[in-house]
Amino acid sequence: MVWNVFRRERKDGVAVEAKASATGPVVSWQNMGRVAWSARDTSSLTRTGFTGNPVGFRAVKLIAEASAAVPLVLQDAQQRYEMHPVLDLLRRPNPAQGQAELFEAFYGQLLLSGDGYFEAVGVEGVPTELHVLRSDRMKLVPGSDGWPVAYEYGVGGKSHRFDMTGDTAPICHVKAFHPQDDHYGLSPMVAAAQALDVHNAASRWSKGLLDNAARPSGAIVYHGTDGVSGMGTDQYDRLVDEIESHHMGARNAGRPMLLEGGLDWKPMGFSPSDMEFQKTKEAAAREIAVAFGVPPMLLGIPGEATYANYAEAHRAFYRLTVLPLVARVSAAVSAWLSGHVGEALVLKPDLDQVPALATERDAQWARIAGADFLSAAEKRSLLGLPVAFDE
Repeated sequence: MVWNVFRRERKDGVAVEAKASATGPVVSWQNMGRVAWSARDTSSLTRTGFTGNPVGFRAVKLIAEASAAVPLVLQDAQQRYEMHPVLDLLRRPNPAQGQAELFEAFYGQLLLSGDGYFEAVGVEGVPTELHVLRSDRMKLVPGSDGWPVAYEYGVGGKSHRFDMTGDTAPICHVKAFHPQDDHYGLSPMVAAAQALDVHNAASRWSKGLLDNAARPSGAIVYHGTDGVSGMGTDQYDRLVDEIESHHMGARNAGRPMLLEGGLDWKPMGFSPSDMEFQKTKEAAAREIAVAFGVPPMLLGIPGEATYANYAEAHRAFYRLTVLPLVARVSAAVSAWLSGHVGEALVLKPDLDQVPALATERDAQWARIAGADFLSAAEKRSLLGLPVAFDE
């Protein structure tokens, strides 16, 4: 959902207020004028699920990079633009980023937190720069009608307030669907949180096993000597120190142990639960991939082959995950920028330039081109092209 883009209409060049939902005041009465805090903990989820988990990291990177690489086209009802100030802005949105870097950062924020924020620098006409703001630093301030009247961006105890009551909105907020939150989106990280915990715990268990010579521990049995039934405190402490310094850790793997004074070593074998631990880790990895909408095959996760081949999995990834995400974000950005430039523009993914869909698009073009009962305008409409076009 995009906040504040559709709140105003223009009639004869004058901005007028559009009718609002009757439920808005009911939703926002208890938070009106105050920051609406989200229930999620984005920072913790990012640490455990992205920077601390290879499956979550790769899933987010794969979706963000693939989505940012999808070519975008700008058009209106009459023509598709090859040159336009909005296209120039997207090609070089700010001095530090290009189009791919900007959208990759935006998609990454959206996947990690459920919310993505664009900032427009310059509110008159086409913005001079676009920036992606960190979602964990942004707070929404709702008004009496349920729509945001401002956003607060805080860093290091200082904050900046973006006013959303003007004719043009400085912030474009895109949120993922959340059934229980009126202002913030739901991240796939939340749905995958339990699987991430299982996968991380399994990795720590494997690391601990390797640190102990890649085999389970055993027990030192004391049989007693000269009628003594127990081990003295000094003897016990010396034994513990010797084991910790000479027989634990990867550097001591395989080092022989010398036992004396009635001590005997009884190794412990793997239990059935230990043997199934790796399968549990693989199952958790598949659950993480499912939460993000990435076929496990593309992440190199072993297991049953859901798709017949890699190419089929690649097409499904674009059809079910990448393109819906790009279509949602591009529609939000085009509606937002249309309010700035005063033109009804449509920014959309160019499906003809997506290599994963080349076979499907070729078949669609051939099928529509062979339909003689369709007019040229109808064919162009079915292919997503402007109906009228100036050659």
